[in-house]
Amino acid sequence: MTPQRPRGADAQGSAVESSVDDTRAGLAFLSPDPGEGPLYAALDLGTNSCRMLIAQPKGSQFQVVDSFSKTVQLGVGLEASGRLSRASMGRTIQALRICQQKIEKHQVTRMRLVATEACRRARNAKDFIRQVKRETGLQLEIIATKDEARLAVISCAPLVSASTEQLLVVDIGGGSTELVWIDLSAVEPRGRSRAIMGMHAGFSGNSGAKVVDWISVPLGVATLKDQFQDVEDDSARFALMSWFFEENLANFSPYHRPAPRAGFQIIGTSGTVTTVAASFLGLRRYDRAKVDGLQMSSAQIDFVIRDYLALGPDGRKNDPRIGRDRHTLIMSGAAILQALMRIWPTDRLSVADRGLREGLLYAQMSADGVLEDGPDI
Repeated sequence: MTPQRPRGADAQGSAVESSVDDTRAGLAFLSPDPGEGPLYAALDLGTNSCRMLIAQPKGSQFQVVDSFSKTVQLGVGLEASGRLSRASMGRTIQALRICQQKIEKHQVTRMRLVATEACRRARNAKDFIRQVKRETGLQLEIIATKDEARLAVISCAPLVSASTEQLLVVDIGGGSTELVWIDLSAVEPRGRSRAIMGMHAGFSGNSGAKVVDWISVPLGVATLKDQFQDVEDDSARFALMSWFFEENLANFSPYHRPAPRAGFQIIGTSGTVTTVAASFLGLRRYDRAKVDGLQMSSAQIDFVIRDYLALGPDGRKNDPRIGRDRHTLIMSGAAILQALMRIWPTDRLSVADRGLREGLLYAQMSADGVLEDGPDI
């Protein structure tokens, strides 16, 4: 399996204020303000989940008006058959109908609805896209891995520290994992977050942030789990998954460089990373305000992963910190995370409860010129 590539101490909460709410946090959504402009929708249909945000621009950020998230397991069986199954497509279309109802309810006219790895790989993806259009009226767009990586990077910009000279953004999805290594050493410290935002035009833009390398590994929490589902021993399966993921990073140029420590930051955005953070904090009910922007050390992450292994499959299934919709996938995600922390040991990993949806919203609002007094993204 060859990755797709382009050519050419204690945990601390971040002081960064988040621009979004999340349904898991149990927070009330804000009502739209007629004076603040139109509403925008961003939908991310991945290998495992269907997620959507509806938001309105608010100054240099945006406020969430409505949200949707559902585990649909679109990619179940894809590894073996190369096709989306009838059952998985049916589940997904049911979820998309709810999204369509929310879009109609809020009278959203500006939207971008994207599909990622499962639809990139499935032989019958075009038929599925046509079926979605026919049954829901929604027009899905299958985006390239480079666009997915770029949008994930943009969404994490508010979490970039002024002291960061080398940045690694990791987006662990259901079917793929995107890694982007960015050199910020030539950017004035106070402008480093803004430089990341300025990458909306592409990885070769003029923001001062230099992309050293990026890679999309076709292994995410669902596809990696499927690769080793025949291994019965829990610990052995975890070790094999972590090793196999690391093997797939051999062509990523920073893999062969000495690991920096000073001025180096990893930002992780995914359900895996936020679940590990919630587990570390002992949250029985997810709280986005406590998780987004949290900084964890390698030792703290290892502690949580060892705890997961000690629990075993049955223990993880009943652990409220993990949740019943994620317990079967948490170890494959943890294997990816452990591999990354082994290759690039660091004193901090920044946890981002944000990703493709937020990047899509920023990009749309920037194109329309409705973000005020903030980064030109």
